[in-house]
Amino acid sequence: MRLKSLLFALLLLCFAPCQVSAQSVSPAKGGYARIGVLVAMEKEMKMLKDCFTDDRVVIRQCGMGKVNAAVGCAELIRDCQPDVVISLGCAGGQSADVHLGDAVVSTALVYHDVYCGSDVAYGQIPGMPLYFKSDSTLLQKALELGPKVVPGLIVTGDWFVDTKAKMREIIGHFSAARAVDMESAAIAQVCYIHHVPFISFRIVSDKPLEDEHASQYVNFWDTVSDTTFSLAKRFIESLL
Repeated sequence: MRLKSLLFALLLLCFAPCQVSAQSVSPAKGGYARIGVLVAMEKEMKMLKDCFTDDRVVIRQCGMGKVNAAVGCAELIRDCQPDVVISLGCAGGQSADVHLGDAVVSTALVYHDVYCGSDVAYGQIPGMPLYFKSDSTLLQKALELGPKVVPGLIVTGDWFVDTKAKMREIIGHFSAARAVDMESAAIAQVCYIHHVPFISFRIVSDKPLEDEHASQYVNFWDTVSDTTFSLAKRFIESLL
């Protein structure tokens, strides 16, 4: 696991630019000039690609997992130079105030499956912060959408969480977690390296502590409709 984490860190650093600016980009009066959106799965792409016809929104499918997400984000930044990057899709929810169909918007992000020895905190890659903080302007915009948008910590790992035992294990390390996914922290790390403002906006498809054999997740996709990702659509539109 330690070797895997270190190799993952080296992969991310390979995409680091020679020169970066530490200045956060604020939206112009008419909105951001270029918004980069990353989704993991083909079915998420199908639901979202036709939602945004504005040329300022570039949406790409990166594939599932941390490495795919990191490579996809680095390529998006290289090719499109977005002002902001947003991770969209679905996630497993956690805590009593998070309900199916709500959106969890990241205040911060952390890996739940990284261990690099006792010299750094569990979840931390050496040379990187433990928590990757979301952009405050993007967070405020998301929260303006109303009570179905819940702010909180999103935890990421290369593990589809479909058992109560695994979710309890994750909560044992990060009790403040509001959602769990497989990409967002990796995208956040690439954005941290490149100094690009970032946020994750995830629709809750299931709650592992209240589910058996991922039945809620399966039902989510069996019953998905044009309104399922309406909160995500409204969020992007608010940035234009």
